[in-house]
Amino acid sequence: MAVVVKPYDSKNVREAIKIWNEVVREGIAFPQEEELDEVTGDEFFKAQSFTGLAVDTDNEEILALYILHPNNVGRCGHISNASYAVRSDLRGRHIGEIIVKDCIARAKILGFRILQFNAVVATNIHARHLYQRLGFKELGTIPGGFRMPDGSFEDIIPQILTISD
Repeated sequence: MAVVVKPYDSKNVREAIKIWNEVVREGIAFPQEEELDEVTGDEFFKAQSFTGLAVDTDNEEILALYILHPNNVGRCGHISNASYAVRSDLRGRHIGEIIVKDCIARAKILGFRILQFNAVVATNIHARHLYQRLGFKELGTIPGGFRMPDGSFEDIIPQILTISD
């Protein structure tokens, strides 16, 4: 399977929201609780600085996606933020690494100097290991910063990467 990342297109909204909503329903990684429909999803994906779709070049099937946008405004507008979603049946095949690397390159193209993740759940070990391999630094721990679906709270560990010139 060869994977390329392509820009989001409205014609892909159905597949994109299916992947996104799967992560939302799992409730262990994204802060969002509301699922997207075709209208809200299309608006959401278009509103980002960039939404990338990981596509299997053999069959044009969408495998994963990411969103990239400013983390703040004004004097902190050079700091970006991103979220990643890989289809659950394809996790563990390094597709996440492909989209994170593409996101870093895209952030640089868009003029961002920093990529910051505000809410990486401490128990999301695979994501944390990937981010560490790619040079992200953990900024500390926010105790009980993420509410799990069962009402319990998990720590979050913000991550940061300075994007080289």
